[in-house]
Amino acid sequence: MSEGVAGLLREKTRPPGIPKTAEAKVTEVLRLTQGPPPPDATHWTLRAMAKAVGLAASTVCDIWKAHGLAPHRWRQFKLSNDPAFVDKLRDVVGLYVAPPAHAVVLSVDEKESVRPSVYL
Repeated sequence: MSEGVAGLLREKTRPPGIPKTAEAKVTEVLRLTQGPPPPDATHWTLRAMAKAVGLAASTVCDIWKAHGLAPHRWRQFKLSNDPAFVDKLRDVVGLYVAPPAHAVVLSVDEKESVRPSVYL
């Protein structure tokens, strides 16, 4: 009451805002993001990075966004970790180079956001 309307505009029982992420953690996230991905992965994901540095995934997302990073969208070739990759590659390329007569080729991507394509 002693501060009037100005005292009502802020709540004194809570700290003012969210504490900033330590600069050392931000630097670590940036260094790891630009380095090689974790074992058995083709790129860094939010959850993998968050686990590696001990931050929340939303914090990692904020750091990447502030620095213009999106490891999942890098336009470079990433070799698959699948041990049968070469055999699968030959099978797929073989279908395009020399398709069997009267064949139906179904192409399904592993990503949930991509709808299966059917080529007749």
